[in-house]
Amino acid sequence: MLNVHFFTFNAFSENTYIISNHKNECWVVDPGMYEQREIAEFISFIDKQGLVPKGIINTHAHLDHIFGVNALKKQYNIPFGIHSLEQPVLSRGVETAAMFGMRLTELPVADYYIPHGQTLQLGDDIVEVLLTPGHSPGSISFYHAAGNWVLSGDVLFQGSIGRTDLPGGDFDTLIAAIKTHIFALPDHTKVLSGHGPATTVGHEKKYNPFLS
Repeated sequence: MLNVHFFTFNAFSENTYIISNHKNECWVVDPGMYEQREIAEFISFIDKQGLVPKGIINTHAHLDHIFGVNALKKQYNIPFGIHSLEQPVLSRGVETAAMFGMRLTELPVADYYIPHGQTLQLGDDIVEVLLTPGHSPGSISFYHAAGNWVLSGDVLFQGSIGRTDLPGGDFDTLIAAIKTHIFALPDHTKVLSGHGPATTVGHEKKYNPFLS
């Protein structure tokens, strides 16, 4: 079973996740480290825990989720994957950063694409890839049945949903994706979001005002 550890980084309070197995192999999900001190903190944790990064897998490519990609690629020589529909979002990274008065001098390059329905394997453990668009066109969620959790990125939050007013966003598409893919998971499934605290599928079915 895979273990999950998270950090909260940058001015957007974005959650960056480390998924690791019993061999200390790990994936990094949505590296949002912006300041140098955040990068140093993250790398120090990986090194102290004896973790061996195998890749970066992103739920989507919005600015706050990609700040730390290049630092990790350079540090560990690991590949970076997104869904193919996120490429236009990724390509706007530098100009989006400028709009927010932030710096992104070198745009991350996706090394491969992660399709819907693919099974990703870390050692003996697997996660299932679910295409959950609406917040962005190629948002994906990572479901680990053995651990009873789903990494939803900015698709679903405790009591809320991802914003849909950014380029490529669509409210109806997002609601349909949540109900079709996230709400099809067992009610006890823990939802690990891109911002804010964790919740469960059952709790959001019952109390989320956007989905009741």
